[in-house]
Amino acid sequence: MKPLWLSLFLGLIGAASPPGLWAEVVRVVVDRRTDVLEGRAFGTVGAYEKLVGRIYFVFDPSNPMNARIVDLDKAPRNADGLVEAWANFMVLQPKNLGRSARTALLEVSNRGGKAIISYFNGARGSRDPELEEHFGDGLLMRQGLTLIWIGWQHDLPVQEDMMRAHLPVASDNGQVIKGLVRSDWTVDRATNTLGLGHRAQIAYRVGDPAHSDNVLTVRDGRMAERRIVPRNEWRFAREESGRVVDDLTHIYMEKGFEAGKIYEMVYVAEEPTVVGLGLAIVRDVMSYAKYGNGVEFHVDRGIAIGISQTGRFLRHFLYQGFNTDEHGRKVYDGIMAHTAGAGRGSFNHRFAQPSRDGHRYSAFFYPTDIFPFTSRVQTDPETGRTDGLLAHQHNDAHLPKVFYTNSGYEYWGRAASLIHTTVDGRADIDPYPNERIYHLASGQHFVGRFPPPESSRLPNSAAYSGNPLNFQYTLRALLVRMVDWVWDVNNPPPSMYPRIDTGTLVPINEVKFPKLAGLNFPKVTHDAYRLNYGSRWSQGIVDIQPPEIGERFPVMVAQVDRFGNERGGVPSVEILAPLATYAPWNLRTGFAGGTDELTNFVGTYVPMSKTEEERRGGGDPRPSIESLYRGETDYSRAAREAARSLAERGLLLDEHIDAVVARAEAHWDWVMNR
Repeated sequence: MKPLWLSLFLGLIGAASPPGLWAEVVRVVVDRRTDVLEGRAFGTVGAYEKLVGRIYFVFDPSNPMNARIVDLDKAPRNADGLVEAWANFMVLQPKNLGRSARTALLEVSNRGGKAIISYFNGARGSRDPELEEHFGDGLLMRQGLTLIWIGWQHDLPVQEDMMRAHLPVASDNGQVIKGLVRSDWTVDRATNTLGLGHRAQIAYRVGDPAHSDNVLTVRDGRMAERRIVPRNEWRFAREESGRVVDDLTHIYMEKGFEAGKIYEMVYVAEEPTVVGLGLAIVRDVMSYAKYGNGVEFHVDRGIAIGISQTGRFLRHFLYQGFNTDEHGRKVYDGIMAHTAGAGRGSFNHRFAQPSRDGHRYSAFFYPTDIFPFTSRVQTDPETGRTDGLLAHQHNDAHLPKVFYTNSGYEYWGRAASLIHTTVDGRADIDPYPNERIYHLASGQHFVGRFPPPESSRLPNSAAYSGNPLNFQYTLRALLVRMVDWVWDVNNPPPSMYPRIDTGTLVPINEVKFPKLAGLNFPKVTHDAYRLNYGSRWSQGIVDIQPPEIGERFPVMVAQVDRFGNERGGVPSVEILAPLATYAPWNLRTGFAGGTDELTNFVGTYVPMSKTEEERRGGGDPRPSIESLYRGETDYSRAAREAARSLAERGLLLDEHIDAVVARAEAHWDWVMNR
């Protein structure tokens, strides 16, 4: 191999790079460097600066740490035999590095966005934070953290400030690689055009529009029989300015796709992107930050956080042993996988679609909720396969400290119980000492609006679609605990999640949810199945689309208290001083199809009766508010006591007690005056 200095001249960059960079990161270009809020100080840490630019990478296909990247051996190589890629990045860091925490928090961007400032600073979200409202109360900055975003996903729509990776396409000795790709849609409103990509992502192009393996089917429900839509009724096209134009990334049907149906398209695509390089990029940018020389954003500790899609990404990252870099060094010291449930995802196989997820009634049977689920090794009695989430590390000493945080929705809609039960669902599985599992009791996938809009009121019910329980204050406290933990300062709070041995984790038919007027209790949860993608799936190649579906894994949910709020997890003030029922599930009431199925991501909110008279008149089995509190002052006292108890357990920061109590008091005002 040529020496590094020569590779830099001959590789993808085409220009000399500054000294101090090494094999994986070959060039960092800072396109923009600005002071945050014109140099405003964040506590004792002082001012922050923002760096925006591009990072260029190379990857060695012969390095054993890259062996699990599917099709890396089929990617084009430069003169040194290395595979090239680049991505855009953004960094927020203290200008005075002597005052920094020497710790980076890298957010694995969910579909190209940025969420951690919103989650942890209570700020208004922005893909290019620059205004006062984009920084909220500045918690992350006052902690002295370096914030890093790097593009890793290749198929994002072209929009300004998206975090995107530019990845190579694989070929077979110069010959185009083809393979089966699947797209599906739960059609809630009739339409004539559907995009082959998930949501707004860019789809793999159809290789041969006339190929006999291009098949469109329609069915009436999740497990209903598929019916083939005749080929003469649809075409690869889209509508544009009143015209129908050919388009190999869309399908068009003149008579329209019917509301209430599930459509599924299997087609032959070509030119697969080496999607697994996204995992290596997330690995190598933190390795560079920790171990590189002359680094613009040097740190000594690294924490990765992923939310929803990218929480699953981080579970996949751990499963495939990416926390050891090409030089055999530990990368991340901590990982926070938030609202990932039991999932991994389409992050490292041929023709992978990273945006694809899996819910009870959308995005069906992708390689998301597949064995193994627990960190500890188990054997699946159905298949005889033995595996564990942490069974494939290159070096066990490189295991990071991990938080798995899931709202109640993930137990209903993302099969989260599987991360801490045996495969047969009969017993608990304890996490490893380097792990914590926190169940954010009764929360939905994200914090809902409060007060709820009247338009979200369910028919003939006191319930609202959307759950405003605010678990972000818990997350903010846990982040501070994680920073302490990676520096071996303090241990975080013990795991808190529903368990079989305490009776707080139960099958759905054993949940003792109160019978509330006009509100139906679900009959289903999101199920994980044993899926067969073909004999080459172990190599990252899918040959069977849609996959063959085997037996389901037993999924359980949290038991509830007399108010209908979940037990066994991390409570919030809303649960400890209740004024309402916060259900993490919601039914598809009013939709054209699947009305008994779960709504993606969303929970249900049901205020309690204000008085005993109101309670009896409405047949409400829950206690009334007046039976619990003597008035607003008494309620405020209860809320403050609850907040203090959470702070004493490390589950709420002292600085947030007043804000949490103020939110509780606003809740009282709304409930009592609505």
